[in-house]
Amino acid sequence: MRAVVVGGGGLTGQCSVRDLATSGVFDHVVAADLDLALAERAARAAGARASATQLDVRNQAALVQLLRGADVCVNAVQYGFNLAVMEAALSAGVPYLDFGGLFHMTRRQLALDERFRAAGLVAIPGLGQVPGISNVLAMEACQDLERVESIIIRDGWRDLTVNGPEISFTWSPSTFLDEMVMPAVVFEKGAYHDHPALSGAEEYDFLPPVGRTRLYRTLHSEPATLPESLRDKGIQHCEWKEGGPGIEVLRTMALLGLGSDQPLDVRGQSVTPREFVLALLKREKLLGAPEGVVVNDWEVCDIEVHGTLKGQPVVRHAIARFPPRPDWNLTATEYAVGVAGAIGAELIASGQVTARGVVPPERCVPPGPFRVALKSRGIETAIVPLEPPLPPARTS
Repeated sequence: MRAVVVGGGGLTGQCSVRDLATSGVFDHVVAADLDLALAERAARAAGARASATQLDVRNQAALVQLLRGADVCVNAVQYGFNLAVMEAALSAGVPYLDFGGLFHMTRRQLALDERFRAAGLVAIPGLGQVPGISNVLAMEACQDLERVESIIIRDGWRDLTVNGPEISFTWSPSTFLDEMVMPAVVFEKGAYHDHPALSGAEEYDFLPPVGRTRLYRTLHSEPATLPESLRDKGIQHCEWKEGGPGIEVLRTMALLGLGSDQPLDVRGQSVTPREFVLALLKREKLLGAPEGVVVNDWEVCDIEVHGTLKGQPVVRHAIARFPPRPDWNLTATEYAVGVAGAIGAELIASGQVTARGVVPPERCVPPGPFRVALKSRGIETAIVPLEPPLPPARTS
């Protein structure tokens, strides 16, 4: 079997390539990236089952040709290209998944449902860490409830790295900048409403080693699908909040316009602020974990569910704790996103995902096998009070 990871040289794609190539399910894994050097580096790290190729996803014909005959496409490129990669997967007749569409793109992707169903293919938007693991856990926590009133997804992070950089990006800077300025969409009182980015601040106590963290509303994909998936249970509220070191810096960058795609004339040269920022971060080696530094950052997602069971009020917390992968030089986010996508690809290729059409992860990913696979990779999950709390994290 063959898997193609589009954006396979990037922060999260490289992890998917390595996990897929070492799990034993796939015979061949292709790391495809605009930056051939990054793709080759990812393939070398992944071993003999991986290969690298240069690819511009804007070249639809080349993308279709690469995907044709593959068993699954893992899309790890920036979310603005999700529809283009989905169209290519549809033309090539290949199942598809990605790591998220930042709400509005996810909603546009769902509109392709009938076409994927007609082709007998599945496409899963947002099967990464958050969204992805968060969706599957939220749905499982609600499974036996007669009614679901609200779901609040909170995500916090903490960096314990010794002699690490003061700032680094473990996720697409472009996506992060969008989250900092685009209105946060909250499902409340049964309808969607916009709130200012970084509104609704609160202090929240996560499991160690993250601990107390200041959180804010930002735009995210979970509220784009969970309310519809749980409509029959009467859900009235769903929102996302996040926080951790560096979020205020991101907000400042966004307010300065550094995420803009509008060109500027700089001494006769046309440059967009976003392109400049990405090139600068790459030059300064602020993308991902620095070489020679032992990564020790952690992330916790805590999903608070309010509902009723046998007529009685119930409060549950579905929790996932994400460790770094220092031997792969991957931060917690890079590792969790890439691994979740790789597990999803395995479940699709092995026939354990049986859905057809464009289906969010909470409605097609089997939670049991998914969580077992996460645990085998060091990512612990629990639904409290139905399951025992997570054991203490090993941070050294």
